[in-house]
Amino acid sequence: MTANTSSRRIGRIVRGMATSDGAGVKLNRVIGGQDLPMLDPFLLLDEFRSDDAGDYIAGFPEHPHRGFETVTYMLAGQMQHGDNKGNTGNLGPGSVQWMTAGRGIVHSEMPQQENGLMQGFQLWVNLPASDKMTAPRYQEFAASEIPQVALAGGGSVKVIAGTFDGVTGPVSGVATAPSYFDVILPPGSTLDLDLPAAHHAFIYVYQHALNVVDGPQQRQVKQGELAALTQGDTIAVGALDAEVRFIVVAGKPLNEPVARYGPFVMNTAEEIQQAFADFQRGLF
Repeated sequence: MTANTSSRRIGRIVRGMATSDGAGVKLNRVIGGQDLPMLDPFLLLDEFRSDDAGDYIAGFPEHPHRGFETVTYMLAGQMQHGDNKGNTGNLGPGSVQWMTAGRGIVHSEMPQQENGLMQGFQLWVNLPASDKMTAPRYQEFAASEIPQVALAGGGSVKVIAGTFDGVTGPVSGVATAPSYFDVILPPGSTLDLDLPAAHHAFIYVYQHALNVVDGPQQRQVKQGELAALTQGDTIAVGALDAEVRFIVVAGKPLNEPVARYGPFVMNTAEEIQQAFADFQRGLF
């Protein structure tokens, strides 16, 4: 792996924090906690992973959202979603749902299993002020609809959003022009990842550990750690002595004021108060 003047570096490394949400689902909160409240445009990143049904069985009963997007990526398990517009669907292993809450929606996400492993991620992506009151919409893709690029040295890159090696993911029409890759690298292999230079980006390792070229040195990012990256064109990474799995996510920063309270993310406190009033009046 080599570094050059346009290479990204590690800005900081953050460990997730154990928490719970919904009706008591146990989570590892990586963005949205005290150490990393947000990484514009990303407001929250939760990893859920448990084979104990008691950690997830209560799920996420009906709750509202306004002003941002939620992205659910399942690695293992079955989750059913539904909303107050009559939309329903099942998310299985390898599937993705990109939900634009826009001006308001009430939805639920409930496990469709009573035992076994439930694993995946939920990411919250902010919307620009001009899009916060847009009509809600879903983009939902089964595992078979998400392209996977085989790497010359072994391993693969699953392209959920953005473009890798000429292959573009199915998620489209998102204001922050995101990239979202799920990467598997076998022991000893390396990879150079190109990302839009001005986008904010991070790597989150969810299996084993990863070497990241950081200027003249290499730094290790361990399982359960997020590396927030500096801006640049390319980030160079490599597996150690075991297969490593990690996600790489990037998006265009909005550089707008953020007012957030629970499930509402707007630009001003007044807009948050209006969101509560609209929800209580049944306008979502």
